[in-house]
Amino acid sequence: MVASIVNGGLLLDRRKLLFGAAALGVAPVSIRAATSFEWQMIAPADAGFASDFPERLDQFLSGQAQNIHGVVIVRRGRLVLERYYEGFDQVRAAQLLHDLRSVTKSVIGLLYGIALDEGKAPALDAPLLAHFPQYTDLPDMARRRRWTIGHAITMTLGLDWDEVDRAYGDPRNAHTAMEAAPDPYRYVLEQPIVTVPGERWTYCSGATALLGKILENATRQPLHDYARAVLFDPLGIGPTEWLLGFAGGERDFAGGLRTRPRDLARIGQMLLDGGKAGERQVVPAAWLADSFKPAAKVNDRRQYGYHWYLGDLPYAGPEGERHARWIAAVGYGGQRLLVFPELELVVVIAAGNYGLRTRASEDLILQLVLPSLQ
Repeated sequence: MVASIVNGGLLLDRRKLLFGAAALGVAPVSIRAATSFEWQMIAPADAGFASDFPERLDQFLSGQAQNIHGVVIVRRGRLVLERYYEGFDQVRAAQLLHDLRSVTKSVIGLLYGIALDEGKAPALDAPLLAHFPQYTDLPDMARRRRWTIGHAITMTLGLDWDEVDRAYGDPRNAHTAMEAAPDPYRYVLEQPIVTVPGERWTYCSGATALLGKILENATRQPLHDYARAVLFDPLGIGPTEWLLGFAGGERDFAGGLRTRPRDLARIGQMLLDGGKAGERQVVPAAWLADSFKPAAKVNDRRQYGYHWYLGDLPYAGPEGERHARWIAAVGYGGQRLLVFPELELVVVIAAGNYGLRTRASEDLILQLVLPSLQ
């Protein structure tokens, strides 16, 4: 059922139902921007979509793709479509926040570029362990001293780290174990090294946790406050939360951000605009250019930049197969921010497919959104 767009309060954090005691009792911080950006609307047909696209979307999501809570589509800087649906961790309305999960990692990538441009964050070739001087007793220090910030931001630290093949409810999952550890940063830094740093990509929330801590120390303020000042407020983004997610009370830098889907689309549009919001340069254009160069291979279809996924997507168009270059932030449960530069298109999906093996978000893009472009 499609929910109407109305004002509403903030949702309770649902992760305590999924990740156990590590998330219990943690009070989120909520900050509202003084002013909020309002999208200009455009009819789907005027944006190059089939005129019946909204109706087909509703039908598609009520049948083929379950647990999609929100869809926001922007083309050429205007809001084409905004839909909200009921479900677990639901958005239901334009004013409610939704978990971004690991989409948060890509926001960390943007914040690092801003802080680097301000002269606050260390360069990418700087030694990683220099920013964790308290850990002088780690095993195999000679190899760990070769780590750079760049290895963390491209997830090529070479650690023995598995948070993909084991469920997040499994205590052997590396992310779950990091959350439960009394010192999450020591937990990450002491994991065995299995490949040469820079040689192979391994999905690692621990790398993002290290970057978040470095940023917080470098900016000398809570990272949420810094994010509001340099990214969220300049983009006119409304209320946000950044949850604490570790047993020791540390902020969940890798997956704790919550925003409205329509505000996440603002970040996507900023990427299309070369890092600008109006005339203001929010994220350095040179940093974005470097972020979207493949730095590591994820698989045959995806590459990885500075905490952003990259690829080229084949899809069925009206005149046969087409290809669309994409840049994406991806989060557990089906959270997606996809940017298609050549199509001038931004797609945000909020979903609740936690713990389910489903391609609902991908199917929505491949089977409906892209083929509906005239």
